[in-house]
Order: sequence, then structure tokens, then C-alpha cells
Amino acid sequence: MLQSLAGSSCGRLVERHRSAWCFGLLVLGYLLYLVFGAVVFSSVELPYEDLLRQELRKLKRRFLEQHECLSEAQLERFLGRVLEASNYGVSALGNASGSWNWDFTSALFFASTVLSTTGYGHTVPLSDGGKAFCIIYSIIGIPFTLLFLTAVVQRVTIHVTRRPVLYVHRRWGFSKQLVALVHAVLLGVATVSCFFFIPAAVFSVLEDDWNFLESFYFCFISLSTIGLGDYVPGEGYNQKFRELYKLGITCYLLLGLVAMLVVLETFCELHELKKFRKMFYVKKDKDEDQVHIMEHDQLSFSSITDQAAGGKEDQKPDEPFVGPEPPVHADGPPQR
Repeated sequence: MLQSLAGSSCGRLVERHRSAWCFGLLVLGYLLYLVFGAVVFSSVELPYEDLLRQELRKLKRRFLEQHECLSEAQLERFLGRVLEASNYGVSALGNASGSWNWDFTSALFFASTVLSTTGYGHTVPLSDGGKAFCIIYSIIGIPFTLLFLTAVVQRVTIHVTRRPVLYVHRRWGFSKQLVALVHAVLLGVATVSCFFFIPAAVFSVLEDDWNFLESFYFCFISLSTIGLGDYVPGEGYNQKFRELYKLGITCYLLLGLVAMLVVLETFCELHELKKFRKMFYVKKDKDEDQVHIMEHDQLSFSSITDQAAGGKEDQKPDEPFVGPEPPVHADGPPQR
């Protein structure tokens, strides 16, 4: 009997703090995922780094043997200055002398990467005034960009996600959950095709040194706003129509970012994912539910489509993408 009482007591305790247990498992899982990534990256990339270091040592030793008049200290100072300039996007190579990093189109491309938080890092401000302006520009511009993307994605999601799902549900009577799931998968496939595979094929043709995998890698790193900066298009010395090319890449990044957010918002609105997310959230008290500090105005993926064009939509908790019912007039049928 004591065992049964203890078991029921433990069960009630676990159920009462279920959200805390789930959150603890989420934190543990995230830390394990970080460690897993570090182990894989280290095991895969460390041998290549070692080979590159050995190759550079051999080249440096051979160069000094061929130029005995040059001391190792002088070579170190020269290489240090070259690497410092390279970190600021200025190359010492003769075939790169014709490329400017701060003409208008390049500056426009840089501004778009800053505001979208992509930040390739291949071009950075050189002057103190440029660095100070970049700070002020980002403080104002990044929230402005979030507001802009929120408004755009909300309107796009209404036309691309909500209305098609509602139309199929009302026209053929399929379950909203099934229609929403199929629609999300199809939208994801279309987005990957239009903003990953096709642009990767184009970049592999326009960029001399990129293969398809490297081009696809650039598309993913850019549209996920990771922006490592190891691959940046339009930086070749023989790049044709470089200004127009940079402008096109800027448009591609903005449109691709909007498409990615629309897909993420579509998946976040799925009923199954909503139930999964609630496992890790703290339940609100009744008093907290009455305080609407950030209701429907927070800048997060799950809140972009919470408002329709003119007001809130009443949604059933178990049915995704439910739009407002049309008003019923006493003197006629419902108007749509």
C-alpha cells in the first residue's frame, strides 16, 4: 500500500511539473546536440587544417630558401599586413585590384547583409566613422527590418497558406489538419526548389570556382542568416556586370529570406507542432492571461499570422489555419 501511495504521489508530482521536466530534457538535448556537432566538426575538419598548416610551412620554408636576402621576420611582417588587409576585404593580389568593396552596389549589398543579420564578414568598415555609423544604423535598422519582414510575411502567408488551405477544406471537405500538413510539405518543396536548387545551379555557372555543392552551401548559409562569409558571389576579378550581379544577389537574399520565413511560419502553425511546443512552455495563470503586453505584436515566427488583414481571427485550438467566418446578414445569404 505504501508503494502504491508513493507511486501515485510521484506520478502526480511528475504530472504537476511536466513542463519543467520537458524543459530540462530540452536543455539537455540542446547541449548534447552542441557537443555532437563539435565532435563531428572537429573530427572531419581537423585533419584538413593540419594538412593545410603543413603545406603552408613547406611553402614558406621553400620561399625563404629561394630568397636568401629576405629574413623570416620581414616575411612575417609582410604576410601579417596582407592578412590584416584581407580581413577588411582588400586583397593584395594583382588580379583583384579592379574590384572595389565600397562602390554603391557593394555598399547596398553590405547594408542588406547587416540589416538581415547575415553578415558575411568579407567586407567591414575601415574608418572609425564607418564603424560608429554601422552601430547606429544597425540599432535602428535591425528592428525596422524585423517589423518590415513581419508585415510582409503576414500578408504573404494569408494569400499563400491560409486561403488555399481554407479553400481546399471548404471546397472538397478534407480535414484542415491534413490539408495544412500537405500544403506545408508542398510549400517547403517549392521553396527549396526555387530558392536553393535553381539558384545553386545558376551560381555554379556564374561563379568560376564554385561547383553545385558549394553554390547550394552558399544559398543555405545565406538564407538561414548564418553568413559564414567563406563564399561570397561577385568577388571574382573577371566578373561581368558586377554591379548588376550584386544588385540581383541583394534582391535574391531579401526574397529568399521572406520565403524562408513564410515556410517556417506555415510549419509553426501546424497543429502537431503547436502541441509539441506547448510541452516546453510554462502554463499561464489566469491573471497572466489577462495581461496582454505582447499579444499578437511580438516578433516571432509563431505570431506573424495571428492577425488577419483588419483584426483578430477566432481560431479553434484543434484546427489550424481557420479563418474568420463571413458575416451573416438578415436580408440575404452570407457575403464572401
